[in-house]
This record gives sequence, C-alpha cells and structure tokens, in this order.
Amino acid sequence: MSKEQSSVAKAWEATIRKTQAARRRANSIFGTMSIAHADDDNEVDPEHNNNKPASLGETYLADKILPNGDYYTGQWYENFPNGLGKYLWTDGCMYVGEWHRGKTMGKGRFSWPSGATYEGEFKSGFMDGIGTYTGSNGDTYRGQWVMNLKHGHGVKSYANGDCYDGEWRCGMQEGQGKYNWKNGNYYIGEWRKGGICGKGTFVWSNGNTYDGYWEDSMPKGNGTFKWPDDSFYVGNWSKDPNEQNGTYFPSETSPEENQDWDPRSVYDVDLSGCEVNDVDGEKLSVLPSQKRLAMWSSSKNDDKGRRMSVDGRVSVGIERPFDKLQIWDNATAGAVTGDGCDVNVVGDRENIGRISDGGDLLASVDDGNPKWSPLQPLKLPRPGKRQGETISKDHKNYELMLNLQLGIRHSVARPGPAASLDLKASAFDPKEKVWTKFPPEGSKHTPPHPSGEFKWKDYCPLVFRTLRKLFKVDSADYMLSICGNDALRELSSPGKSGSFFYLTNDDRYMIKTIKKSEVKVLIRMLPAYYNHVRAHENTLVIKFFGLHCVKLTGPIQRKVRFIIMGNLFCSEFTIHRRYDLKGSSLGRLTDKPEAEIDETTILKDLDLNFIFKLQKSWFQEFCRQIDRDCDFLEQERIMDYSLLVGLHFRQVSGDRELIPCGADPGDSEIVVVPRLSRVDIDHLLLDPDRRDSIRLGANMPARVERTVRRGEFELQLIGEPTGECYEVIMFFGIIDILQDYDITKKLEHAYKSIQYDPTSISAVDPRQYSKRFRDFIFNVFSEDIQL
Repeated sequence: MSKEQSSVAKAWEATIRKTQAARRRANSIFGTMSIAHADDDNEVDPEHNNNKPASLGETYLADKILPNGDYYTGQWYENFPNGLGKYLWTDGCMYVGEWHRGKTMGKGRFSWPSGATYEGEFKSGFMDGIGTYTGSNGDTYRGQWVMNLKHGHGVKSYANGDCYDGEWRCGMQEGQGKYNWKNGNYYIGEWRKGGICGKGTFVWSNGNTYDGYWEDSMPKGNGTFKWPDDSFYVGNWSKDPNEQNGTYFPSETSPEENQDWDPRSVYDVDLSGCEVNDVDGEKLSVLPSQKRLAMWSSSKNDDKGRRMSVDGRVSVGIERPFDKLQIWDNATAGAVTGDGCDVNVVGDRENIGRISDGGDLLASVDDGNPKWSPLQPLKLPRPGKRQGETISKDHKNYELMLNLQLGIRHSVARPGPAASLDLKASAFDPKEKVWTKFPPEGSKHTPPHPSGEFKWKDYCPLVFRTLRKLFKVDSADYMLSICGNDALRELSSPGKSGSFFYLTNDDRYMIKTIKKSEVKVLIRMLPAYYNHVRAHENTLVIKFFGLHCVKLTGPIQRKVRFIIMGNLFCSEFTIHRRYDLKGSSLGRLTDKPEAEIDETTILKDLDLNFIFKLQKSWFQEFCRQIDRDCDFLEQERIMDYSLLVGLHFRQVSGDRELIPCGADPGDSEIVVVPRLSRVDIDHLLLDPDRRDSIRLGANMPARVERTVRRGEFELQLIGEPTGECYEVIMFFGIIDILQDYDITKKLEHAYKSIQYDPTSISAVDPRQYSKRFRDFIFNVFSEDIQL
C-alpha cells in the first residue's frame, strides 16, 4: 500500500469511528429507530435509503447518520430537510422543529451543550420572531427577536431575582422599560444602550422616589427627590459637586426632618447595589445561524468528476474515487447576513479527515426562487487604484495642505469651555469666528512652520467641537487622522461644482473646498442641523466636523474655505459599486465608456440596475429616517441633495462574475472576495464593543435584486425586477446638502423647463424635490420578504 493510500485509509477509518459513535449517541438521545441502509463499510448511501419514495418530489421520513458524526431524523424533500425534523451536531447542539428546504424556518427548539435553550420562531436560520431563551446561568428572556438579537418588547428574568420588562434594541435595553431589583427597588422610564438614560422615576423600597433625568444610570439634569412625608428636593443633579445645586422644601407635618440630608448620598448610598445586570448575559460559543448541515453527495451517478451541491445540482470539483461530504450553512441563501452560496473546490483527500473540525467544503443551496432567469451574468467593474494622489512636496497644493494641518491642530488642541450638549444661541451667531495668524517664525500661540504666512479662521468653533463630541469623535484620533505624518490625498478630478476633495490616509475623513455661498448656507442652517442630528442618532444626513478658512497673505491673497466631513465608504470592505441617486433623469447617466468604469466610478440614477432589499426592522427605520431627513432639508429650503450608495458584493467568481443567491456556479471556479464570514458577522452583531459599527447606512448586511429596463423605455428610472438576488454589505447617506433654492437655481429651472420635461430636471423647488426624492428612494428600497 502506498503512503498516500495509507493516509487516506487512516482518515477514512477515523470517519467510520465517528459515525459509529454518532449512531450510539443518537440511539441514546432519540431511542432505537430504523436507520437508513448502510453497506459493509458503514457508508450511508442515499440511493439505498429504504424510506426514499419511488418518485422524486415527494416528502418522506428519513434517518441519516452522516460520516462526520452529525445525525438527522425527520421529513425530507428531494435533498433537503423539509418539514418537521431533528438535527444533532457532533458538538452537542441540537435543533428540533420546522425546516424549509434545508433552513430552520418556523417554530423550533435549539439547545446548546451548556444547557442553554431557545424555543420559538426561526427565520432563515436566525432566532427571529417570538421566542424564549433560557441561559445555562438561569437567566430567561421571553419576547421579540430579530436576527439573533433581542429587539422589540421582551421580559428578562435574571437568576439573581432582578427583572426587566420593556423595549429592546439590538440586544440591549432601549426605549421605555421597567426594571425591578430583588430588594424591592424599581425604575420606570427611558433606557438607552442598556443603561438608564432619559426621563424616568426611581422608587426605593423605603418609599423615597427620584423623578427626573438620567445619564449613564445616574441622575443628571433636572430632577426631584421626594420622601414619604411629602418633603422634597428640587434642583440640577450631577456627580460633579460643582454642578449640583437645588432647593429643599420641608414637609408641613415634619419640618425638621431631612434638614441635614446631602444630595450626594443618592449617588453614594441610595443607588449602591442597584446596578443593572449585564444585558449581554452569557457568551454563546455558536449561534443557530452559524451551524452547518452535512450531507452525502455520491459519485455513483452520471456526473462523475463534479461535486454535487446539496440540492442535487452539478457543481465544481475534481473526480475522486470516494464519495464527498458536503457542508452548508444552516441559514443559507435568502438570509440577510448569510454566506449563502459558498462553494470551494475539494483540494485533497485529506479533507475527509478534517470535516468534523468545520472543514472548508461548502455547497451552494438553491433559494427556491422561481423568478431567476438565465440573464447575461453581471461582472464587477475592474479594480480601481487607491483613490487620490498623495500630496507630496512637489504637489501644487502641498503648502495649502500644511496650512490646513497646522490650523486644525491648533483648533482642536486649543483649550475651550466644557462641551455641554445644550448650546446657547450665541454659539451659532454668524459672527462667532476666530482668526489666528500663522507667521513662519511662529508666535506665542502658533508653532514655526516651513510655509508662507497665512491666516486661519474657525467658524462657530464651539458648535463643531460639540458636534464632534456628539458624533463620538475622539480629538486625539481626529488630529492624528488629518494632521499626522501621513499626507492627505487629493482626488484626481474636482466635482461638478468645481470643489476639490481631499481624503485622509486612513479614509475616515473627507475635506471639501466650498464656495462662500455654501458657507453662508451652512451657518444659516447650523442651529437646525445641530438639533436634527442630536435628536436623531440614525440620521442619514452627512456628518460635519469642522468649517474653516485659510487666507494666504502672499502675492496671491486668496481664501480657501473648506468643510471636514465623514467618509461614508470608510470600511474594511471593498466598495464594488457606487451610486449617486437623486430621483431625476435629465443628465443622470454616466458618460464614461464601459472600459473606463472601475470600482471608484460613481454611477447615477439611469445606471442603477438593482433594487435594495433591507430586513424588515431596518427597512422600517430607513423609511422613518428618510422622512425625517427630507422634512428637515425641505424646511431649510435645501435641494439638489442625493443618496450616495455603496455596495460590497459578498460572492464573486474567479472571472469577477457576481454569483446570485442559490445559483449554480457551473464550471467556473469560485473565488470568494475578501469579506466577513457569517460567523464573523454574527459575532460582530453580538459584540458590545463593535456593535455600533453595524448601523443604519453603514456595514449593513442586505440583498439586492437585479432589474432590467425595457427596451422601449429609454429613460425608465427603475427597471423591472428579475428575481435574481445578490448578498451585499451596504453603505448609504445623504450628501450635498449645502445648495439652497437661490436665484441661480430658479433661473436654471426656468431655462431648462423650456427645453425639457420640468419633472426630469434636478433644479426644482425644495418641496417638489423632497417629494420626488422620497418617491424614488422608496421605490428602489424595499423590505426583504423571505420564505
């Protein structure tokens, strides 16, 4: 026997031993039952299953012990668990319940080896709907779930006797809720990100109450502390003694009572021992959506030399004399964050011995979509170079870049008042600006520098300092990104407005030169902008971090005004497609030839060939936020804004063809583009330290459905859906919000209305623009309704 044959035989023997162990474990758990016929080598062959129906397409009962040790018993349809069934994994996890074409779908019960269980509704492999989770530590949650996270109304009973009844969002208490401590104290009011925040009432078991505002689970702001004898204290609350102040009002029945009471005792004594339990609870080693199912694909068929997917279709492979085990994710095609259709070529025979460790043999699964048709395959545009030209010493704008970095370093590092979120009207005054002179030799407040003398202007510095705090931007990181040793990058061509764009080296911030008229618009709308972004955490409106001006004092005394804003496409994912969407048709087609379009090209409305499908709760929040943002822009008389959309396609073939969900890859070797796996995304969703990276408009798992425009409608804005879907990661936000409906735009509207359909042009009244924009966006975004 050769060395290669010996190693294969040993691997096969190890698999057989695991199979026999699985059979014994299955019998002990489920009881003695009829097992599908096995040949002398203990190989499970579906072709010899005694329970298999004579004709294909019928549902039948099947008992399957798989070579990697997994076990399934229940209803089977074609090559899928379908109906009621039990699946036991080798690691001890088990699911009992309803299946649909290989996916846990409907009502079921999932249990972990630790003793934790979830019983309730599933959707595409995720805990999704109404369900009850009981942890191994005794904690129990009953309520609503979305994609493995507590989301909606729910009740959590903690093992220590505490209980929370209220609203949840992304796995944390948020909204209105009531928390009862085992010692009899309770709180009713607002919550945010797992902590007491907002307005609420705390009641102690001794009858004392606090009614007022909270922050970080502590009284902060206006509030009233009341005793059972009706005496009370009213004032401004804070852990900082310098900010704490108020007035005590004694009771008529006992005027001398509580005279020596110190408000600090509320923080140090009364709230001691009233911490909120860890909302994340125990850490699960694996989630239901991360589990994989293993199936046999026999080589005893007419398609030798090709690997079979679990739905029976021919896939890519290398002919082997052995049957091959296929593994696919529980939450397959159609799941919002699924890996879905991963297919990898079987590399060598030793994979047989590695399958029980997770393996790398994945199979594509048909999502059962009857609308999928053999259209011309879509391809990714050619990879683009890294955006922008590095501004080196020989660059014409090198000195301007140095001035900008010096000015920002000075502005951010300059001491200022403690940034409270409640700003006075004077902070927004157009005259609130600070000029600083930067001589080359330096001054008392500025360092020496190699460029010529210049002046630096900060517009409304306190407002933008507070905005950075509101957007959770660390001052040190902000300075390091813009003013560090790495140079800025200038984008190769200016925008339509003539503005130039600069990117920081880490891609986090974009700097745009703007006109004086745009500065005036921003200063005018700044109070409303501040109130809007403060009130709506999920706003899609672009984030502004600073507004500045550099005035060169040399022979060319020019002023350069610029705004610093967030880069929507800053991510570890490659952005494969970019769209700038307004809802108008005139001039909304990219004029570049196909050969010049790459991943960095921004396409327009008439280039769009997708409908964006968001999971239900995300879609509802998206619609609400679009309405809020458009109302705000309409009130400020802003028009000509657009929704910038970026797509990262999660699965691409070797020749850069997009792989639809559940599609047969044919004879092309599949190469999965760099991305987060399903396991990574599930952990990302549940990791409190990283959860904020997935939010409305950023890092959003979603699907897109391909559309095709009819030939007779040349300017059809939205094509006809084809049913062909692709899994993507989405990024989007509203940009270009500094154009008001001034006399220039009114003249443009009047002139173009003579030549073109008035409804097709971009320059229209803000009210009409808002309505048209919303109508278009609500048509290209839809709820992802999956089986």
